[in-house]
Amino acid sequence: MERVTLRIPRQQVEEVEQMVETGEFPNRSEAIRSAVREMINENDTADGGRDRSWAKV
Repeated sequence: MERVTLRIPRQQVEEVEQMVETGEFPNRSEAIRSAVREMINENDTADGGRDRSWAKV
């Protein structure tokens, strides 16, 4: 696995921590991995898996 550093607003960190504290996820890393998997799956469903560009610049 690779390590990735990211910056997110404090409120979002607190919400992730709450999910960890309530047992929904074992730790923050797994919660974020789950969110990334969900985003990828949603994108694959929406476009048939062709294009994975979430932000157009």
